Amino acid sequence: MAGPGGSGAGGRGVVISDNWPGYSLDLFTYPQHYYGDLEYVLIPHGIIVDRTERLAKDIVQDIGDNDIVVLCVLKGGYKFCADLVEHIKNLSRNSERFISMKVDFVRLKSYHNDQSMQDMQIMGGDDLSKLTGKDIVGTGRTMKVLLNTIEKYKPKMIKVASLLVKRTSRPDGYRPDYYGFEIPDLFVVGYALDYNEHFRDLNHICVINDHGKAKYRV
Repeated sequence: MAGPGGSGAGGRGVVISDNWPGYSLDLFTYPQHYYGDLEYVLIPHGIIVDRTERLAKDIVQDIGDNDIVVLCVLKGGYKFCADLVEHIKNLSRNSERFISMKVDFVRLKSYHNDQSMQDMQIMGGDDLSKLTGKDIVGTGRTMKVLLNTIEKYKPKMIKVASLLVKRTSRPDGYRPDYYGFEIPDLFVVGYALDYNEHFRDLNHICVINDHGKAKYRV
């Protein structure tokens, strides 16, 4: 990756620079029905998995002996959440302390084609009042609306983990507590990130091309 930053909670994650050319699609396998729809591979699947393992280690070190409620933001966050939870479980199994962990799911509806909508909808999840006094690890891309809702229930601690952070010119750009990769302001798909429900079955994170956007536009 071009220009990697520091890892760990205090670092910037792995920084992918604006001039990073990515990897040629010919170097990897990916679903044949997406041939012609992608520009290049931005982050290969194996690097995603390894970086997520390190994020799990950082989270475990910071949260300590507290019980954890993982609130997964669907649909784009489910692959990252599942891998992160599995790494935390492995760390718990291989250490002297047991980490109690529960997982719940919410869905934030925010995208139409490749444009982010202003009005967010929160759907699903159990009674959020059960979060009172708990440690919350949120995973997902769009967090401000959800955080405002969660904070009303006064959990003991809230930490946000996101696989990706986009560099944008917007001054209100939200920064999660843990993130895997800082990327240019590109529209990316794969690893459960979709474009109108397509590309969730793509393991790598890739940049979609204009042909792909037109093909799957709704």
